[in-house]
Amino acid sequence: MYVFRKAPLVFMENIFPLKLCCRVRLGLTLINSYLLSCLHLKPVPTALAQVDREKIYQWINELSSPETRENALLELSKKRESVPDLAPMLWHSFGTIAALLQEIVNIYPSINPPTLTAHQSNRVCNALALLQCVASHPETRSAFLAAHIPLFLYPFLHTVSKTRPFEYLRLTSLGVIGALVKTDEQEVINFLLTTEIIPLCLRIMESGSELSKTVATFILQKILLDDTGLAYICQTYERFSHVAMILGKMVLQLSKEPSARLLKHVVRCYLRLSDNPRAREALRQCLPDQLKDTTFAQVLKDDTTTKRWLAQLVKNLQEGQVTDPRGIPLPPQ
Repeated sequence: MYVFRKAPLVFMENIFPLKLCCRVRLGLTLINSYLLSCLHLKPVPTALAQVDREKIYQWINELSSPETRENALLELSKKRESVPDLAPMLWHSFGTIAALLQEIVNIYPSINPPTLTAHQSNRVCNALALLQCVASHPETRSAFLAAHIPLFLYPFLHTVSKTRPFEYLRLTSLGVIGALVKTDEQEVINFLLTTEIIPLCLRIMESGSELSKTVATFILQKILLDDTGLAYICQTYERFSHVAMILGKMVLQLSKEPSARLLKHVVRCYLRLSDNPRAREALRQCLPDQLKDTTFAQVLKDDTTTKRWLAQLVKNLQEGQVTDPRGIPLPPQ
């Protein structure tokens, strides 16, 4: 069950008379301006920056109105990297998060059947970019997770259409999850393990675009690097075998269409799996031959980090392995 922290103004307009709603809108604008001013704790270096900040306040207020929301989403998404405290502003201003969630929910009907247009995709991706800002900020991350907001993005990760609007939507949604796992916080991993994020990432790793595959593999890598995440994936044969199967398919595909960036994440996932005794034993039987021979030598010639990981992986799988006098590994008893 989802609990909305703030009701968007459009919902209020269905309850209150129009004139009263206009007065409420005006009051909320003044309240938001005051709250955002209170959040301005850092000194502003120049007069120009102050003008920009006032524009930020204005755009955040405009998110509450369906008539002005689209332009406000566009402008704020452009500024998210240059305003360090934008996330607390968004989170604590009245109706803002609910307005962003409304943008997400509004395009659910366009997912199935897949009728999403480029304009719809661009608009909702601007909203997702602001949610990524909230997800990555230390002051708002915990509340973001407590509200279970990432679950609103999962329907987008379920999509399979190869069109550009859907690919952009999936990639931006993955970016929000990627921003969460990038923090290496236990709270994030614990939350994600209670959701379906691992099978969703595995599906994208198998059939997405190169960029989407890269972000999805990065998310899996971050989950594996956490001890709880590694134990979770290696807890049952079904979970491990699903991960190993997808990674194996990716290696085969990479041998045909090389990508150093994607290969790096795949190798790191394998290396981390080899830290688990049961997974290490299984990998001795199922590690792709392309990672044992010189298939990727040319791709990795300038990547010392990935070459070191690959060498360590091979070493991990060789250690403790019983061999016959000729040095050939013996099958497990």
